[in-house]
Amino acid sequence: MDKFKIDSHKLMYHVSRVKSWQDGELIYPIYMEISPIGACNHRCVFCGLDFMGYKPRKISHEVMGKILPEMAGLGLKSIMYAGEGEPFLHQDIGGIIRLTKQQGIDVAVTSNGALMNPDLAEEILPFCSWIKFSVNAGTPDTYARIHGTRARDFDKVIKNLSHAAFYRKKHDVRCTLGIQILLLTEVEDEIETLVALAREIGMDYLVVKPYSQHPQSITRKYQDISYKKYYDLGKTLEKYNTDRFSVIVRLNTMQQWDAAGKGYDRCLGLPFWSYIDAGGNVWGCSMYLNDDRFLYGNINEDTFQNIWEGDRRKKSLELAENSLSVDTCRVNCRMDNINRYLWELKNPNDHVNFI
Repeated sequence: MDKFKIDSHKLMYHVSRVKSWQDGELIYPIYMEISPIGACNHRCVFCGLDFMGYKPRKISHEVMGKILPEMAGLGLKSIMYAGEGEPFLHQDIGGIIRLTKQQGIDVAVTSNGALMNPDLAEEILPFCSWIKFSVNAGTPDTYARIHGTRARDFDKVIKNLSHAAFYRKKHDVRCTLGIQILLLTEVEDEIETLVALAREIGMDYLVVKPYSQHPQSITRKYQDISYKKYYDLGKTLEKYNTDRFSVIVRLNTMQQWDAAGKGYDRCLGLPFWSYIDAGGNVWGCSMYLNDDRFLYGNINEDTFQNIWEGDRRKKSLELAENSLSVDTCRVNCRMDNINRYLWELKNPNDHVNFI
């Protein structure tokens, strides 16, 4: 059972914000993704943001100290630190995570886990709602090939995750810990091995997710994947489920990959989220990074409120909601399920009163 709604969305829990959107009011994002640093210690063969170049740029602690209180005051509920680089390469990431939570903003991190040593884990776990680790193989050699790193990193990551789970249990810390693995042909025979290992070291879940081809990505190796043969994978892996551990196979997302059409004609989800890259640029859509039509502004140069209320964002939303076709959008983008929900709210069928 997907109690975390990883294969769905949680916008229905924010009724007042959705109602304000329906009424045509200016709303601020509920959720943001921020890339604290552009550099990365791995070179994964599937990397969707390889076109960003792994630049050694970062958002300073000083700038975050200015925008976090502002964004919290505007109604931001959560931030996931991830993006174009490995967040734990940022030397001040521990302080940024603490500061984020101290402002009343829920914190999450997506990481490859190689740099989350015991000291860092113990520093940040009390302030995080969840940390998800990208581990895309079940053996060291395959891990090295997929992640573009050394085979010994696999054991390092497992050791780091094991300590995090141990520390969390010992100190009764409420931070969900999970692993995600992309369902690629090179790793399909190692998924069950990784599932068993994840349960053994104390993870809360393991997610098996389909690949999502970024239109700008240099990598084109996986763009023609079909997932139909994996539709029963969840049944194969459900034997590993316990009251403390879940295997989540993103079947809905896989079926959407193989389906014809999206179920909506325009992108409506952009008002509810945003992405800030490691250079401080605020983007409306991560598919259109480097496309100035979706660049709202830069937090190093202006306040977030001015950026969000500015003309550039207004023009971008008009483009997305009125004329930009979603047919060329990234398959299974982060806003896909939210767009389905919002499209149905805006275009209800004739029988909605028969509840």
